[in-house]
Amino acid sequence: MNICLGNRTADTVRIYFEKAKQPEIRAVLPQKAQTVEEALEDYRETLLANAKSYGKIIIADGNYIGDIWCYCIDVNEDPNAMLSFCIFEKEYWSHGIATEAVALFLQEIKTKYEFNTIGAFSFADNLASIRVLEKNGFTVLEEFSEEGRDSKYLQYINV
Repeated sequence: MNICLGNRTADTVRIYFEKAKQPEIRAVLPQKAQTVEEALEDYRETLLANAKSYGKIIIADGNYIGDIWCYCIDVNEDPNAMLSFCIFEKEYWSHGIATEAVALFLQEIKTKYEFNTIGAFSFADNLASIRVLEKNGFTVLEEFSEEGRDSKYLQYINV
C-alpha cells in the first residue's frame, strides 16, 4: 500500500469535520471545533506565517483517509508541539497506515520546525494509538485521570 501525506484544503477540512463525527472516533479523539465554520477558521489560521498549528492529510493508495497535525507549536517550550492523528476510514484501521503516516509527518515537522520534543495525549484505552506512537519513538511519561477518563501523556525526544 502506498502511503503519503498531502496538503490540507478547505474541502478536506469539511470532509474531515464530517467524518470525525463517527461515534468510534469521537470516543477516542475529542474535537476542538464544534462547527464546520470553526474548523475552517482553525484551518485558515494554519496558513498564517506565525501559525501555531500545522497539518497534512493522510492518503493511502490515492484515497484521502485521515489527517495528522501538530498544534501548540512553540520551539521555546517543552514540548515544542503536540501531535494528533486520525484515520477516519475504518476499513484502513489496523494496516500500519497510521504508524507510517506518523513517521512521515515526524520527518517533515522535525526538519520544518527543528523540534526537539513532541508530545501526544491518548486515552489509556486507545491501545492502537498508543502503539502507533510507541512504534515511532514516543515514550509514556505520565498516566493520569481527567474527568473520569484514564489518559496517557507520551513524548518524543529528537536525539
